[in-house]
Amino acid sequence: QAQLVESGGGLVQAGGSLRLSCASSGGIFTNYVMGWFRQAPGKEREFVVAIDSSHIATNYARSVQGRFTISRDNARNTVYLQMNSLKPEDTAVYYCAASNLWSTNVNSYAYWGQGTQVTVSS
Repeated sequence: QAQLVESGGGLVQAGGSLRLSCASSGGIFTNYVMGWFRQAPGKEREFVVAIDSSHIATNYARSVQGRFTISRDNARNTVYLQMNSLKPEDTAVYYCAASNLWSTNVNSYAYWGQGTQVTVSS
């Protein structure tokens, strides 16, 4: 059964860093685009970043460009999100997702994790 499990969320002060991990099982990693999305209270889920299956291409939302870095380890079936210089507006539930399309559209991602909370205090 395909499964994505996020970890690494928590509470951090503004300017701090967190590293999220997403472990995949059930065959939905190696050939898939892996993405991170986030959803703040009262807001729609929004695209954060994606990485293609070959590690070559990445696509960042403008709001996180230069602060967040996505990477993947295909040997461990894990994708990471390093978040630096965090701001209070980064507070959200962060979701890992998998797609067979190169896309920023939430509807293009068929597999989702349960989410991990990131809270940035001012």
